[in-house]
Amino acid sequence: MDADFISDRIAKLRTEKNISARDMSLSLGQSQSYINNIENKKALPSMQMFLYICEFLGVEPKDFFEEDVTSPGTLNEAVATFKSLSPKQLEMLIAIAKEMK
Repeated sequence: MDADFISDRIAKLRTEKNISARDMSLSLGQSQSYINNIENKKALPSMQMFLYICEFLGVEPKDFFEEDVTSPGTLNEAVATFKSLSPKQLEMLIAIAKEMK
């Protein structure tokens, strides 16, 4: 992980949600170029703003740094859904997932 990771990760997660940098900036209460400046490596967010960005993107801060997880928000949603399933249903889902690999 290097200094560009945060900028690149924000861009990737934002793009996955199909949200423009301008709309995200304004939704966070910032200037319209705020996210663009971060993604272009001209600035980094403060810790407080980083937490707001994670919340906006639907990502836990710890998951933001999981490089091998491409869609952490979706993964968290899946895990939350799986928690209510029976053991048999979970086994069936695991079997399906293994077949998809």
